[in-house]
Amino acid sequence: MKKKIVIAGGTGFLGEELEKYFVAKRYQVKILTRNPIASNHQEWDGQHLGPWVDHIEGADILINLCGKSVDCRYTPQNKKAIHDSRLITTRLLNEAIGLCSTPPSIFMNASSATIYVHSEDLPMTERCGIIGHDFSMSVVKAWEAAFFEEEIHGVRKVALRTSIVLGESGGAYPKLKQITRLGLGGHQGNGNQMVSWISALDFCRAVEHIIDNSYLEGAINITSPNPLSNKTFMQTIRRSLRPLFHLHQPKWLLEVGAAIIGTETELLLKSRYVIPERLTKSGFSFVHTTMEKWLSKKSKLKNSKSFNLKKQSTN
Repeated sequence: MKKKIVIAGGTGFLGEELEKYFVAKRYQVKILTRNPIASNHQEWDGQHLGPWVDHIEGADILINLCGKSVDCRYTPQNKKAIHDSRLITTRLLNEAIGLCSTPPSIFMNASSATIYVHSEDLPMTERCGIIGHDFSMSVVKAWEAAFFEEEIHGVRKVALRTSIVLGESGGAYPKLKQITRLGLGGHQGNGNQMVSWISALDFCRAVEHIIDNSYLEGAINITSPNPLSNKTFMQTIRRSLRPLFHLHQPKWLLEVGAAIIGTETELLLKSRYVIPERLTKSGFSFVHTTMEKWLSKKSKLKNSKSFNLKKQSTN
C-alpha cells in the first residue's frame, strides 16, 4: 500500500520539488492549496477547519510549507502578514491533527536558517547556534514555538530550518543566473557574508531521510555542509555561466535597488553560516556537497537534453 503524504502550501517551488520526488518514489501525494488546479489538490484557506481535514486522517506524513514570501519590504502590513501566515496555518494543522483518530506519524513544519544571528566566522549548529531578536529571527522563533507548543501523542515533529534552496526552475538560482548574465554577478556588499545553501534534490532527500529515521525530531538544519562566502558563491556561478563582465554591488546601491523593486537587503547581506550537524551525524549523505558539483551535474543534464534533441531532429 502506498504511503500518503499531505503537503500544505505545496504549489510553490519546494512543494513541487517534493511532489515530483515522492511521486517518483511511489508515494501518494495530496496538496492543500487555496487554488486547486490538479486532481490531487484539495482546497483550503489555511485559516479554518474544513473537508481538507479528512485527508490528514490516516495520512502517513504531513508537511507544512505555508508562509508569505519574505521577498518584500518590511512594512507593518507585510510584517503582520509574514508573521500570521506562518503561525495561523501551523496552529490550524496542529488542531487538525488533534482531531484525527489515526494522525500522521510525522509532522514536518517549514522553518528557516535565518533564525540564527549574522555570523561570518562562527558556524551555527542546532546544538550551539546563537538565536537573535530582530524581526526575521523573532518570526522564526514564534513560528517554531507555535509548532512545538502542542505535543500530540504518537506524532513526531520536525522543524526544517532550511537555507537557500537551489533549483534550475525555482528558488534563488534563476534570479542569480539572470543577474550574472546581465553583468551584475559580482559580490554583494563586502562579499564576506556567508551563504548557506542546499540543492533541491538534497532538500528532498533530507526530508526522506528524516521520515525514515524515527529518532530524528525537533529542529534540524537543512543546509549543505559547505557554506560559502558571498564572494566565492558568486565566483562559482560566474565560472559556470562565463559572463563577459561582472559588477560588484556595494551596500548603498543594494539599498537603493531594494527600495525600487520592493524587497529588503537582508536577503542578500545577512551572513548565514549554518551547518547541518544533526543530518550529518545521523548518516545523511549529500549528493551535492559543493556548488561546483551541483552546477556541474546541472550542466551535464542540460548538455544531455540538448544532445537528445539534436539526435531526434536528425532522425
